Amino acid sequence: MSHIGTSPAAPPSLYAAHRKVHPRSVNGPVRRFKWAVLMALLGLYYIVPWLRWDRGPGAPDQAVLVDMGHGRLYFFWIELWPQEVYFLTGILVLAAIGLFAVTSLFGRVWCGFTCPQTVWTDLFMWVERAIQGDRNTRIKLDAQPMSGRKAALKAATHAAWLAIAAATGGAWIMYFNDAPTVTLDILTGDATAKVYFFFGLFALTTYVLAGFAREQVCTYMCPWPRFQAAMLDNQSLVVSYRGWRGEPRGKLKAEGVGDCVDCRACVHVCPTGIDIRDGQQLECIGCGLCVDACNDVMKKLDRPQGLIAFETLANIAASEAATRGMTPCKARLEAGMAVRHVPKMIRPRTILYSAVLVAVALVMLGAFILRDMHTLAVLRDRAPLYVTLSDGAIRNAYTLKLANKTREIEGYALVLDGLPGARLVAQSAQADAAGHPLLTTRPDGLTEWRVLVTAPSGAVLPQSMPVTFRLLDGAGRQVLSTSSVFLSPGGRP
Repeated sequence: MSHIGTSPAAPPSLYAAHRKVHPRSVNGPVRRFKWAVLMALLGLYYIVPWLRWDRGPGAPDQAVLVDMGHGRLYFFWIELWPQEVYFLTGILVLAAIGLFAVTSLFGRVWCGFTCPQTVWTDLFMWVERAIQGDRNTRIKLDAQPMSGRKAALKAATHAAWLAIAAATGGAWIMYFNDAPTVTLDILTGDATAKVYFFFGLFALTTYVLAGFAREQVCTYMCPWPRFQAAMLDNQSLVVSYRGWRGEPRGKLKAEGVGDCVDCRACVHVCPTGIDIRDGQQLECIGCGLCVDACNDVMKKLDRPQGLIAFETLANIAASEAATRGMTPCKARLEAGMAVRHVPKMIRPRTILYSAVLVAVALVMLGAFILRDMHTLAVLRDRAPLYVTLSDGAIRNAYTLKLANKTREIEGYALVLDGLPGARLVAQSAQADAAGHPLLTTRPDGLTEWRVLVTAPSGAVLPQSMPVTFRLLDGAGRQVLSTSSVFLSPGGRP
């Protein structure tokens, strides 16, 4: 047959139009646990900025505050400075390792229960069901042409979503500003353009991601599903369909069929719209709502619950092997359940994660306990390197920076070692009884002094001489010290 004159077939399209998911409401232990987690997390998020913590006069009294203007992070009794950002890095490392460990034990519990996308999407879907009705009602409403009733229901839904999104964006801003003050400023129009920008940004992000993107964030935008499988093994407890018990599917009273009656209740409650009976999938967030839905059906059919359950792949494989060749009956169910084993929580990967978690936590705890509440830094002037005075004496200039992380005012005597006979002067600082400059700290702040060091006239000096600046308390004990160099004619750093 000749194909002359015919055009080649068009390649199949790789694009699939978005199919809106209409999850059905469900009741059960997993759903109740998810509600408890949701309320706890939302409560923490919205309430924490309003908690107060007395830090003394002149200090912010918000318990949790990221003070960008003054370079401080406050967390109840803990106060971190910008140079202590490594503590935040450590916390992120701890969170990552903890997430790896939990995933290896219980699968994607982060995605299903505590991820912000899951929490706010769950809240938005609850609002949607409360206003528009459950799954079937919403499907019919979406299929109807626009009417006054439909417009009113949709408008009420979006108004509620916008209110939640505004509260979410406002709460985020409160973590960076005093909560009562910034709330009043936003409501009265006195907030800065930057505050309004970030308020709008986070409100819009919440509205779009939780109201429209939903499962698309988990499937296409989030990188976590792509590599979380590397942390799972056959002992990880994940949402699973016990196909050895449910297959072949069929009607309730049909002969030779399994327990699955193909009611699709598990599909209808899934927030990402997948069929868990197809096995482990990228889109499954491990929320377990299909467990509640299936158990509810099994209870109505007077069949054992657990057709869909949190189960290990090892137990699934063992049950399939033990029941291979057996027809669906009570004996097959008993044989499949008899070979199940309690998941092994202690195994090489969980030991490794736990060891790293403990090691990082101990390092951070030690660093926090041993951190210096005072720091001293000395910067030598580089232009000019030195000054020759009229009497032949050589003078170097330094900038001394003393950070005080406490809220107490303290005074220290400044002493120079390494340059015998040198005269030490700190501008704007008084001298103590011994003639040493007396440096007074600023509470919870950084103080700078211009320090001049003058070598005696006629002294024979090398081109570069190491010197040490020391701070002594009232009892003459050294508190801090730092090193620098003193340069003389012909010397270079």
